[in-house]
Amino acid sequence: MELQVIGKKSKNIEVAEGVFACAFNEPLIHQVVTAYLSAARAGTKAQKNRSAVSGGGIKPWRQKGTGRARAGTIRSPIWRKGGVTFAAQPRSYDQKVNKKMYRGALRSILSELIRAERLSIVESFELETLKTKDLITKLNALNMGDNLLIITETVEENLYLAARNLANIDVRDVAAVDPVALVGSEKVLITVAALKQLEELLK
Repeated sequence: MELQVIGKKSKNIEVAEGVFACAFNEPLIHQVVTAYLSAARAGTKAQKNRSAVSGGGIKPWRQKGTGRARAGTIRSPIWRKGGVTFAAQPRSYDQKVNKKMYRGALRSILSELIRAERLSIVESFELETLKTKDLITKLNALNMGDNLLIITETVEENLYLAARNLANIDVRDVAAVDPVALVGSEKVLITVAALKQLEELLK
């Protein structure tokens, strides 16, 4: 299939249909995006249960004859300074996602971006200065929106510095592309070289 490259001199490039013309697999995309977000969770929350709270090794009073409720430890969850009943423990939120599933989700997302006309291709995207206003001017000339993901073969210093002050502009190289960034961006701007790299990775 052919995709159009925007710019002063428009042209078409040939890309693999198996990568950029896949069916939209919503359940797969949902599973991969959920797994990616879950893997980012720290899972370090921890509380002390009755076995982890210090003290309470001795029975506070005898079993019978005091008139009080029987008690075996002062660190019971119903006591002040006692342990937590269902204490949170450190855990991993990782979900298993096969490479085949991950690549399939990326192919499906990219194909849907192309069908929705949310993926724009340029020959190259470079800045002569590191000023943010120069980046905004260049993006306006390409009719790009505010919520934008820019993908290049390598992230140049001027482009990175110019974009870091813009909250909804994200700049990444091909290795850093993930399904959450693709799904969460209103538009994606990618260079021809980066597109070819992505095509090779997803074949």
